[in-house]
Amino acid sequence: MAKMRGGEKVSRLLAEIADRVSKPRGLRVGFLENATYPDGKPVAMIAAIQEFGAPRAGIPPRPFFRNMIAKKSAEWPKAVGDLLVQNDYDVEKVLDQAGFAIAGQLRQSIQETNSPPLAESTIARKGFSKPLIDTGHMLNSIDHEVVEKP
Repeated sequence: MAKMRGGEKVSRLLAEIADRVSKPRGLRVGFLENATYPDGKPVAMIAAIQEFGAPRAGIPPRPFFRNMIAKKSAEWPKAVGDLLVQNDYDVEKVLDQAGFAIAGQLRQSIQETNSPPLAESTIARKGFSKPLIDTGHMLNSIDHEVVEKP
């Protein structure tokens, strides 16, 4: 039978790590409630219209958010695990870093979305054919926050 030495140190270290990671926290990434256009419209509302479409208004769905989640979410658990180790299990710091990275992935998804193409009337109004980007306000409104969970 093998003997283990330093068990008290290991127990203290594990208890410390457990305390750091057990505080209930969450991460929100996307268009937070304080993001509005200059006219007061919530950015999240316009993003949802773009994501899901508005058939009565002739706007087809352009699923930039769902596509990003489908493409990238499988990477997130390992990335968070690696960040936990790199950041000495500082959950708040790790979630902030993960949120920053996921927000970047969402921006990239908007920039890479090119279909369905815009209507000719929209291209004429905007002066270019890139979907999801008009003034850049929606793109620049992507944010993240670490939240305490009750």
